[in-house]
Amino acid sequence: MKKHHFLAFDIGATSGRAVLGTLNNNHFEMQEIHRFPNGIMELHGKYYWNIFGLYKALKYSLTLCARKGLSLDLIGIDTWRVDFGYIGKDGSLLGLPRAYRDPYTEGAPEEFFRLVPREQVYQLTGIQIMNFNTLFQLFHAKQKSFSPLEGAEEILFIPDLLSYLLTGERICEYTDASTSQLLNPVTKQFESSLLEAAGIPASILRHPVLPGTVIGKLTDALAVETGVGKVKVVAVAGHDTASAVVAVPAMNLNFAYLSSGTWSLMGIETEQPILTQESFEKNFTNEGGIEGTTRFLKNITGMWLLEQCRKEWERSGRNYSYPEIVTMAEEAAAFSLLINPDESCFANPSSMVDAIQQACRTSNQPEPVTDAELIRCIFFSLANRYKEVLEQLANMAPHPVEKLHVIGGGSKNALLNQFTANAIGILVVAGPSEATAIGNCLVQAKMAGLVTDRWEMRRLVASSFPLEIFTPEI
Repeated sequence: MKKHHFLAFDIGATSGRAVLGTLNNNHFEMQEIHRFPNGIMELHGKYYWNIFGLYKALKYSLTLCARKGLSLDLIGIDTWRVDFGYIGKDGSLLGLPRAYRDPYTEGAPEEFFRLVPREQVYQLTGIQIMNFNTLFQLFHAKQKSFSPLEGAEEILFIPDLLSYLLTGERICEYTDASTSQLLNPVTKQFESSLLEAAGIPASILRHPVLPGTVIGKLTDALAVETGVGKVKVVAVAGHDTASAVVAVPAMNLNFAYLSSGTWSLMGIETEQPILTQESFEKNFTNEGGIEGTTRFLKNITGMWLLEQCRKEWERSGRNYSYPEIVTMAEEAAAFSLLINPDESCFANPSSMVDAIQQACRTSNQPEPVTDAELIRCIFFSLANRYKEVLEQLANMAPHPVEKLHVIGGGSKNALLNQFTANAIGILVVAGPSEATAIGNCLVQAKMAGLVTDRWEMRRLVASSFPLEIFTPEI
């Protein structure tokens, strides 16, 4: 059987990767081609994404594929959610995309709710209210007469913007669009009433297309410059969590998942959105998945806390590997301090260490002093937060939740996985750690006619990648 090669560009808030997925006679394997940095740029008090730096990294990754003699079948891109670029009438990108961690949207939801009540916004979109959602970014930009918006013909979400740079073709992929707080989860179309209330023309957004849609081929210039030729670019599940959930190695619907990275996203997969009073009050979100499914979930601040602490320690000359971090947390067993990782004080503090210490003092707990105590506090608090959210999920789920699948980079953290199993009291299945890139490639494989549906994809994942089981300790 012929080997099929799929290239996944999997780009997160702190780094990106080009990963090659190879499908050969019912065996699937992954190979990292290139890893590159990503991060928020501050310029004159505003925060942006360096989209041109990402484009350069994508080009270099394609060049590496050509040097390795790889014949690519397809290319797919997934990224983080809600952010976008403004496109002018002549097709030009009007400046760098604003970053969701820019505090410029603080207070925007409350202002918008004076025009459209909070509960109505939720009933129309089913999306967790977060100040950086696309709706509130556009609303704020309109209120402040932001120049790129005033000159824009349309906006493109980040994965669609990158595919536009590669192909010259514009689309709006459904799963990423579903996170914007502008899309109706029942009709799967944008809610023009919300755009009108924000003062934004409905024409600024294209009709969404489903994962598996061919966007176009690499431009002639890119095909020659990189040496890979006129490869097709496919709209995969453009939101990285949607791609990751494709690769959950579950055998039936009776599972919850935890996509563990900078953000932790905990949820279930359902056939229909859940739009109840309880889901509204608990601020749960309904995001699009492949094959018309809904990802009913909660966004939880994840490894962001640890990542920010590590940056502070590195500036002081203390560089810890991930195994060292886990060992340090194990040795700080006496410190089981609890903070709420989702408190606004942890969103983007000037010092994460100070923010955690202050939160402990405010709640009358001992202050974590050593790096090990801070790490232990973060892990223990995350596990406790997972327990709280899973209990809420189980109460609203239309089916039993029998196990938790931990996917993404956090699946390699055995200590946190054991903490989580102990806290939630059910089996935790960890892996694969490369779930997002795997899911990206498998949607490409489905488009190529090599797999039939998400359940065949999941069986392929379970047979191709190692998994680790964590049983609750009494």
